[in-house]
Amino acid sequence: MIPKQLRNIALSIILAWGWKRAAIAFLAGAASSLAMAPFNAWPILFITFPVVVWLIDGAAAGKMRGIPAAAMAGWWFGFGYFVPGLYWIGYAFLVDAETFAWLLPAAICGLPAYLALYSALGFAIARLLWTKDASRVLALAASLTIGEWLRGHLLTGFPWNAFGYALTEPLPLAQTMSLIGLWGMTFLAVAIFAAPATLTDSSSRTQRPWLAPVLAAMLLIAMGVYGAIRLGNTPTQFVANVKLRIMQPAISQDKRFNYSAKADVMSKYLALSNRSTGPENNGVGSANVLIWPESAFPFFLSREADAMAQIADLLPKGTVLITGAVRPPDQPPGTRVTRAYNSIYVIDHDGTMLSVYDKLHLVPFGEYLPWQSLLERIGLQQLTKVHGGFIPGTRRKPMDVPGAPPMLPLICYEAVFPDDIVIQNDRPGWIVNLTNDGWFGISTGPYQHLQQSRIRAIEEGLPLVRAANTGISVVVDPVGRIIAQLGLGVEGVLDSRLPAAIQPTFYGKTGDLPAMIGIAMTIIFVARRRVRSRD
Repeated sequence: MIPKQLRNIALSIILAWGWKRAAIAFLAGAASSLAMAPFNAWPILFITFPVVVWLIDGAAAGKMRGIPAAAMAGWWFGFGYFVPGLYWIGYAFLVDAETFAWLLPAAICGLPAYLALYSALGFAIARLLWTKDASRVLALAASLTIGEWLRGHLLTGFPWNAFGYALTEPLPLAQTMSLIGLWGMTFLAVAIFAAPATLTDSSSRTQRPWLAPVLAAMLLIAMGVYGAIRLGNTPTQFVANVKLRIMQPAISQDKRFNYSAKADVMSKYLALSNRSTGPENNGVGSANVLIWPESAFPFFLSREADAMAQIADLLPKGTVLITGAVRPPDQPPGTRVTRAYNSIYVIDHDGTMLSVYDKLHLVPFGEYLPWQSLLERIGLQQLTKVHGGFIPGTRRKPMDVPGAPPMLPLICYEAVFPDDIVIQNDRPGWIVNLTNDGWFGISTGPYQHLQQSRIRAIEEGLPLVRAANTGISVVVDPVGRIIAQLGLGVEGVLDSRLPAAIQPTFYGKTGDLPAMIGIAMTIIFVARRRVRSRD
C-alpha cells in the first residue's frame, strides 16, 4: 500500500506549472549530480528520476501533446545536473585570470546550458512515445539514452557524467560495462532508477504498480551478483618482468607553459623520477618503464638537445620513458612554429625517440576554437594560447614499448570516449592515459575523470595506467581494481607492476551494437503500446 503522502507528492509535481515546474526540474537535476564521483550517492536517483517521470506525466496539459513542456522540463533538469557537475571547468579560466576570468560565467553556465539541450531532446522524445502504464519508464530510458549518445558524439562530443556512470560504484555493479558498455548501462540506469514512479499509478492505469520497481530491484541485484562472480573469477595477474614508475610532479600551470621555467621543470622531473622510495628501490633503475604526464615540458622536447641528453643520462639501459610533450610539425629549419601537436613520445635509454602519437580528439576551447580563424580575428583565444590551435593527429594505433606489451595511447579526456578505445584487429596489452588535470585544481573534476577512465579498462578487459600532473595517477587492472594510486595534489612517484590483460570482453568484441539494437526494440515496443492505447 503506497502512503497517501507519496501520491500527494507525485500529484503536486504532475500539476506544477510555470516557475514551480522549472524549479522542481532544476533541483532534481542538481541532486542527481551527487550520483557521480567523488560522491557516488547513486541511490538518490531513486528519488530524482521518478520526479522526471511525473514531470513528463504533467506535460500532457501543455500544447502539441505536451512535447514543448516536456522539453522545457528536460532543459531545466539538464541545466541543474550540469552546473554543479561541471562547475570545476571554471577553474581553468582562473589559471590566467587576467586574460580569461571574464569568460568564467560563460564557462560555468554556458556549457551546461548547451548540454541541457540534449536532456531537453530526450524528454521531448519520451513525451512523444509516452504511455499511461509502466512502459513509459522504458520510453524514458530509451529516449534519454538517445539524448546522451548524441551528447557524446555531436560537435566532437562531450559524454562527461553520462547517467550510466551512476552504476559504476561499487565495483561489482560496474562489471556490467564489460557486456553492454556505457550506452547500454545508461539505458539500464534510467530504467532502474525511474521504476519507482509507477508505485503511485492508480489502479485504473495498471493492476500491478509494484511490478516495475520489483523488476528493477531484481535487475540491480543480478548485476551485483554477476559483478561479484566476475571479480572473484578474475584475480589480478601481472605481466612478467615489467615494472612501472609513474612520476606525478604536481607542477603549477604557470610553470608548465613558461619557457623560462625550463631548468626548474627538468630538474624537478629528473630528481623526482630518480627518488628512492625504500631500501629495495634504487630510483628509476628499479623500473623498466618510466611514465611522465601530459605536455610535460614548457618547450619543444625534440628541439632541446640538452633536455634529451638529461633524459638519456637519467634512463639506465633497458628502461624507456613514456612522456607527453608538445610536438612541432615537420618544417624546414628556421621556420617559425605557429601550431603544434599534443603528443606522446616513447624514448629509450640513449635518447632515441622510438615512436610518437599525436592526439586526435582535441578539447574545444582548450586546444582549439570552433571557427578558429573567425574567433581569433575578434580577439578570442583558447586556454593554451596556441595561435591557430593544436593540430589533430590522423590515426590512433598501439605503440610499441620495448620490454612491455604494446600500449594504446590516450591523452587527457580521450579516455572518456568509448569509441576512442576500439581498435579492430590490433588489440594492445594496456591503456596509457597521460593527462594534466592541474587546470581544475582540487575539485570534483579529476575524480570524475578518473572514474570514467577506469571504466574503459572494464569495458575492454585491458589494464589502465594513468599519469596525471597533479593527480590522480593510478594503475588499474582489467576489471577495474585500483592496484596503486597517488592522490590529488600529491607530489611523488608511484611504483607498480603492470597488470595483465584478460580475454576481450563481450563489449570489446561487439561494441555498442547490442545496446543499440535493444534500444531500437524498446522504442518499437513502446510505440506499439502507445498506438494501442489510443485505439
